Amino acid sequence: MRIAGLAAVLLAASCAPALAASALEKNFWLSGPNYDGILPHCADKAVSDEIAARFSRKEAKYWHSNLAIQQIDRHRQVAFSPWGPSYIPRRFCVARVLTNDGHYRRVSYSIAEDTGWIGASWGVEWCVDGTDHNLAYAPACKMARP
Repeated sequence: MRIAGLAAVLLAASCAPALAASALEKNFWLSGPNYDGILPHCADKAVSDEIAARFSRKEAKYWHSNLAIQQIDRHRQVAFSPWGPSYIPRRFCVARVLTNDGHYRRVSYSIAEDTGWIGASWGVEWCVDGTDHNLAYAPACKMARP
C-alpha cells in the first residue's frame, strides 16, 4: 500500500507544471554568462596564426590538399557585436590571404569571446573564398559574415 501511495505521489509531482526560477535562483544560480567584450583585433598575429594553422590542417586532413596560407594582409573590421550586447561578443573581419598556389583570396572571419578550447579564451571561425569545399558557409563564404 505504501509503495502504491509513493508511486501516486511521484506521478502527481511529475505531472505538475514546471515553476519559473525564483528570485534567488535568478540572482545567483541562473546568472548567465558575463562577457567583457575584450577581443583581439582583426590584425592580431595570434588570430592570423590560428587561421593559417587550422586552414592547412583542414586542407590536408579532409581534402588531401597541400594548400596553405602564406600571408594574411589588408585586415578590416566589418562589425563588432552586430546583434546587440546580450549576445556573445564577436568581431567580424575580412582580410586578403595569399595561398601557396599563388592566388589571392578573401578570408571572412569572426573572433568570439569564450568560444576557444573549452571556452577558456576567444575562438575564431573563418572561411576562405573558393576553398569552402563542403559549403559550410555558402554561398561564397557569406554566412561567415554578419
